[in-house]
Amino acid sequence: MAMVTFVDETTSGGRAGGWEFEVAEERLALGELIRRRMVREVAERRAAGLVQPPGQPDAEQQAELALAAFRRGGFLVLVGDRQVTELDEVVDLPLGTEVTFLKLVALVGG
Repeated sequence: MAMVTFVDETTSGGRAGGWEFEVAEERLALGELIRRRMVREVAERRAAGLVQPPGQPDAEQQAELALAAFRRGGFLVLVGDRQVTELDEVVDLPLGTEVTFLKLVALVGG
């Protein structure tokens, strides 16, 4: 079982505090890791009362939106210090791995 830390960053320098996520496997395809993150986030928002009917998002639908955003270059994923570029690429997740989701922010005037 692996414990990884998810961190959200932006290219403009913003960094959200990391949160830990337990993964049963020590190796996992990036697409599956993104999907599991989205499922957990939706579940946590529901549990915290942040998502109320009728606007409850479907976790799998949110996962598909995140995967589509990755495919079109909306964000990068770094596992440790290595960028993972393919959703089907299997990544090693030893204990303490940091997974960074780097949202790309457009440059002003560019």
